[in-house]
This record gives sequence, structure tokens and C-alpha cells, in this order.
Amino acid sequence: MKFNATIISAALTLAAAAHASAQVTEVPFYFPVAVGGPITKYIDQFATDFNKENPTVKVSPIYAGSYQDTIVKALTANKAGTPPVASVLLSTDTFTLIDEDAIVPIDNFVKTADDKAWLAGFYKAFLLNGQVGGKTWGVPFQRSTVVLYWNKELFKEAGLDANKPPETWAEMTAMSQKLTKKDASGKTTQYGVQIPSSGFPYWLFQGLTTQNDVILANDAGTQTKFDDPKVIEALQYWIDLSKKHGVHPTGIVEWGTTPKDFMEKKAAMIWTTTGNLTNIRANAKFDFGVAMLPTGKKRGSPTGGGNFYIFKKATPAQQEAAFKFAKWLTQPERAAQWGIETGYVAVSPAAWNTAALKKYAAEFPPATVARDQLQYAVAEFSTHDNQRVTKAFNDGLQAALTGSKTAEAAMKDAQREAERLLKSYK
Repeated sequence: MKFNATIISAALTLAAAAHASAQVTEVPFYFPVAVGGPITKYIDQFATDFNKENPTVKVSPIYAGSYQDTIVKALTANKAGTPPVASVLLSTDTFTLIDEDAIVPIDNFVKTADDKAWLAGFYKAFLLNGQVGGKTWGVPFQRSTVVLYWNKELFKEAGLDANKPPETWAEMTAMSQKLTKKDASGKTTQYGVQIPSSGFPYWLFQGLTTQNDVILANDAGTQTKFDDPKVIEALQYWIDLSKKHGVHPTGIVEWGTTPKDFMEKKAAMIWTTTGNLTNIRANAKFDFGVAMLPTGKKRGSPTGGGNFYIFKKATPAQQEAAFKFAKWLTQPERAAQWGIETGYVAVSPAAWNTAALKKYAAEFPPATVARDQLQYAVAEFSTHDNQRVTKAFNDGLQAALTGSKTAEAAMKDAQREAERLLKSYK
């Protein structure tokens, strides 16, 4: 009898364990790694902490490579019927994800007053790319703007005021001329300024077009303006920095090595994401500054970075768990922590009101530059069939920067290809 009781007890224990494990909702979470620094360590910690607080949910981060790699993997998995439950993807992927019927609106899960306050709490500029057709399809997580970094030591060496970055395009050109150095053989060893043109050339270029008072696409994502004279003028300015003034590297400048070139003093000023701020702060062996991008006809930068999306083919339980994780990740204290650890812009005013971020901003004022630039920010360039339209645009930019086409011919060709791709969406 005792033997039977032991068997029954063991069986009940196993059954309870099996039932408990069956109740755990799995949330595979695709995450891109696009900038330097120990990003994966922080995401792993977030997942661990969330799972501990929510024992019936198991968020499993999957590092899928670059943003481009991650969208391809997510959509391939979606077609195969095994999509992630949630993913951080570029905010500009929204049209593509809707067209592929891959995601559900975040509004589906917003039910309580607390949910509504949470959704209303993000910076408006960061919601622009995630809101289409009156619905919110993705919420901001790791977001950024393009900012200018400058080496204060090299400014001093060149006889410039170390605490005054360029305010205008003309000033950036003039300062760059003083900051460019050549060796005895005439080879340039230090450029005045460097704007990367691989990876995300359209994004860096959008800083120039916004400053030249032109928007590259309509809100519906069905029309582009690549051949607008103001776009061509902005591109010519970029080309002239290297071809005419000799203050910028020629050809294609690598996105990934630009922060390294800055830290190795190969470039005195660079344009890159605020998401590189913590990396540069940790590794630069000199005093540097961070500034808003210089003014052309006006001030401006595109927003950038990734939104949190929930996938349509996930079960209702998985979707609800993913929504809970999205809310948890973007709570003010956590958004503040993420901003401090990575350099990305904390995505809500409430995050900037936390004690931790107030203290950090007081100790390290450059952290506030990208946030302050949001008042001049525009939605990042995005259309339907975004990957192919953006590729046509990037190809055009690179053709002009390498000299294989004029700025005008490159942009007219890119516009023709964009119109062909977008024809069916009008």
C-alpha cells in the first residue's frame, strides 16, 4: 500500500510539473544588433528579469544579425508558419510588415486606462513611423536621431573653439578645411568630416534633405521625391565635401567603421546615430562633444532605430505575453536604463524624469542632444515595398558619391525605379 502511495505521489508530482511547463507561454523574440557595445548582454538581462517576474512567460531573445538580416529572417519564418512572436525591427519596416500581413496593431491589446496612458506617453516624433491608417503597428524601443560628434582636442589643435561645433553647412565646410591634415606625400591622414554611405546611406542623407527643407516621401508611403531639385542640391553638397573641398573621404564610407575612424582620429567630426554614444564614450581617449546636425535652410534630422512589433500568427496567449513584455520594456525606469547603457534616446518624457536619467544627463550633457533634436525631427524615410525602394535610393546615392553618375542623373534614375515599384500601391 505504501509502495502504491509513493507511485501515485510521484505520478502526481510529474503531472503537476508537466502541467506547469505546459502553461508557460513561449515568446521567441528576434532582436537586431546594429551598433557597437554589449547590447546583447543588456537584452539577455531584460529577458531574464522579465521571465523571473512573469513565471508563466518565457521570452527567448534570438540575435538575428543586422536590421536587414532580421527583417528577412522574420518574414521568411512568417511565410514558413513559424514567425517570431515579437521582434524589434526598423520603424521603417512598418509598411512592409503590414503588406505581408505579418503583424497586428498594438491597439488590439490596449484596453485599460493604464494601457492608454502608456501608449500616449511616447514622444510623438518616435510614433510617426509606427502609425499607419489610424492604427499603431509598432511602439518605439531603441530609437535615435543622427547627431554630430566632434573631437575637442583636434579642434584646439586647428585653432578652433573646442566648445563650438558647426552651426551651419557653411561652417561645417570651413571648419573641416582647418581640420583636414595631409602627410608629406600629400596623402590625407585626417579628414575634417565623415558621413557614412554604406548600410544606411538614405538615413544619413535624410539629415541633409531635411535641412534643405524637403521631405522624401508622402505619409501614405506611395510617392517619393528623389528628383526634387532640393534633394539634388543636398546630394551635391555631400559630393562637394570630398570632390570639391577634399575634407571628406571619397567613395563609399563604411557605416560600421565610422565610430572607429573617429576614435582613431582619422576623422575630426562624424555623423552617426546617437546609439553609438555609449560605445564612443567608453572608448574615445579624448574629450569629445555631441551636437545637433548643422542647419541648412533649417535644422533637422530623421528619427531612426527600431520599433517593437507583435506577429499575427502567434497564438492569442503569446500575443498578450508579447504586449506585456513591450509595456514592461518601455516603462520609464527601464527606458531610462536602456538609454544610459546604450546611448539610444529614452522613448518617453517620463523616462527623462526618472532620478537615474536626470542624474546621468546632469553628469553627461551630450546624452540630451538627440532628445532635444526631436523637436526638429521628421519620420524616417519609408514606403511600401520599402526594401526595394530604399535599395534603388541607396544605389543612386552611392553612384553619385563614387562619381559614376551625376547627382541629378542618379536621383532621376532612382525616382523612375521608385515610381515603377510603387505603381501598384497608388
